[in-house]
Amino acid sequence: MIALTRMRLNGFVHGGRATAPLIAVLAVLFILYSGGPSSASAAYSYSAACLFPILAWLTKLVLDTEPDAQRRLARLAVGPVREATAGLLAAAVLCVGVCVLGMLAPLPFRAIRGPEPGSLEPSLPVGVLLGVLAHVLAVVAAVALGALASRAVTRRILPGVAILVSGSILTVVLGLSGSIAPWLAPPVMATSRALSGRVAPTAVDLTILVLWAALWCTAVLTGYARLRRDRS
Repeated sequence: MIALTRMRLNGFVHGGRATAPLIAVLAVLFILYSGGPSSASAAYSYSAACLFPILAWLTKLVLDTEPDAQRRLARLAVGPVREATAGLLAAAVLCVGVCVLGMLAPLPFRAIRGPEPGSLEPSLPVGVLLGVLAHVLAVVAAVALGALASRAVTRRILPGVAILVSGSILTVVLGLSGSIAPWLAPPVMATSRALSGRVAPTAVDLTILVLWAALWCTAVLTGYARLRRDRS
């Protein structure tokens, strides 16, 4: 499985498909951090929310790089579970790399500051840890959405793009509108709101966000596995 994961990473990077997502990531980070300093938790939570659709797109590109015939051969060689896991792992590795870049991007711009005197904002170390959590939640949600939009499930390009775009828009709309069914989308915007406030989120708030993300991703990836099995 490790060899298959490495092969997919090499094929994606050396094939030139990583260029467009990388340009989009750099553009988003430049716009995000060139506007002045803010608290670490707020800056990183905005970064995670802005990177989410790009990470989902990146996941779809990684999973779509391999030709269909080669993917079927890999399923026969290592088994369907290992073959599918290798694709998700390759996408997750690239998404984590993007998030590391997002965590380091504020440094050249001096866009991260500590809490203002007298405020209840998280301290700088706590804000960085909360930023790591925000990016982790964004990665798992993006990998799940990108997998559901991959060609192995949709078979054609247009349905995959529709799932990717509608899922990203739904995440933002449900996260900002105060919908009665926010659980239909991953807690990307909810995490951003919780971490960008003037008061540090409580342990209960963070636990709810983590459980929400875990349940949502489990449901989506379960659907991905079943659809992939039925359409292979």
